[in-house]
Amino acid sequence: MQWPDGFMWGTGASSNQAEGAAPASNWWDWERAGKAPVSGDGNGFATRYAEDFATLAALGLDHHRLSIEWARVEPEEGVHDEAMVAHYRAILQAALDAGVEPWVTLHHFTLPRWFAEAGGFTTDENRTTHWARHVDWVADTFGDLVRGWKPVNEVNFYPVAAYAGLNIPPGLGDPELAVVVSEQLHLAAAEAAVRLKQTGAPVSSIFALMHLEALDDKPETLAELSKLDDVHWQPGVGLQRDGVLRIRGREPIERPDLAGAYDLYGFSYYASFAVRDGAMTLFPEEDGPSSPIGYKIWADGLDRILRRLHELLPGQPILIAEYGVGTPDDALRAAYLERGLAITHEALADGIDIRGFFHWTAVDNYEWIHGYDVEFGIIDRDRNIRPSAQVLKREARQ
Repeated sequence: MQWPDGFMWGTGASSNQAEGAAPASNWWDWERAGKAPVSGDGNGFATRYAEDFATLAALGLDHHRLSIEWARVEPEEGVHDEAMVAHYRAILQAALDAGVEPWVTLHHFTLPRWFAEAGGFTTDENRTTHWARHVDWVADTFGDLVRGWKPVNEVNFYPVAAYAGLNIPPGLGDPELAVVVSEQLHLAAAEAAVRLKQTGAPVSSIFALMHLEALDDKPETLAELSKLDDVHWQPGVGLQRDGVLRIRGREPIERPDLAGAYDLYGFSYYASFAVRDGAMTLFPEEDGPSSPIGYKIWADGLDRILRRLHELLPGQPILIAEYGVGTPDDALRAAYLERGLAITHEALADGIDIRGFFHWTAVDNYEWIHGYDVEFGIIDRDRNIRPSAQVLKREARQ
C-alpha cells in the first residue's frame, strides 16, 4: 500500500502505565487500597526510554505519544519538582535525538492527589484555575521539545469510568456527577488545545469512539442508542464543529472560541457495541475472538467510525490516535493490524483526510485494573520485538 506524504506512523503510551504510579497521584492510593494491582516501575520506560526510541525509529515509527505525569512534576499544589522536570525534558530530547517526534498528553486518567482531593474536574473553579495554570506551565516548560499535543486522553470515557463506574478513581458510581465532569472535561481539553497551539505544534483530540448499532427497533433500544450517542459522540463533535457543547441533562454551552480547537480530530478505537431490548450487548454477536478485557475483536468497526466522522465533520483532518488489541496471540494482533491498515488505506482512497496511525502500544505495559496480564505491545517487556511489529514496519517504510 502507498501512503500520503507526511503520513504519521506512531505509538502511544502513558506515564502511569509505562513508568508506574506516581507516589503523589490518586492512582498510587487506588493501588494501595487494593482497587488495582501494584504497577511498580511500569515497563521500565523511565530508564530505558532511549533504547525504546531507537527501536521505534528502526521500525519506522517516528512519532510517539507519552504523558507528562502531573503528579510527578507538581506533587504538591504550586510546588514543582525540578528533578522530574529534568527527567521529562531528557525523555523528550532523547526522542528527538532518535528521530522520533514526541506528542504529549497532560491528563491520562490519573491526577495529583491534591487536585483530586480538591474535587478534580467537578468544578468550574478547578478547571479555570489549577488546570489552566498547569496547561500554561507545561506549554512554557516543555513546549520547545514537543512536536504535538494530545491534551486529554479519552475525554468522553474518563467521566463515565471514574464517576459512573468503579474502575478508575474516585470510582463513585454517581451518574449525575459523571455528567458534570463530562462537561468540565470537554471544556478543559478544548481550552487546553487552544493554549497549546500557541507553542506552534499541532494539537489532536483523543475521544474513545465506538461503533453503535441497534439490533431491533423497539423504543427502549432506540432511546438507549441515542443516550450512548449523546455521551460518546455528540459533545466532542458539536464543540469542534459548532462551538456549542451539548451534554445530555445540561444546558448547551456556547463557546465559539472553541470551534476548531483541535487541528486533528483524533480518536481511539477498540470495540463496537449494539443495543437489544434497550440494553447494551457485544457486537458483533457471532462467534469470533474476544479480548481478555471483555469485548469482541472486530477491526471493521474502524471503518464505521472513519466514515461517520467524515460525515459529521466534513473537511476535518482525522488522526487514528489509538488502534490495537490486547492479546497473547501475536498472529491475531498482526491480522488485526493488517485489516485496520487496509481499512485506513481504503478510507484515504475514498477522500477521507486521515493524517496518521498510532498503535497502542509500543512495549507491553500496565493495563490499569488488569495489571500486566493484557498484552498490547508490538514489543514485550523484555524488549523482544514481536512479529506483528513487522506489519507496521513494512507500511511505515513504504
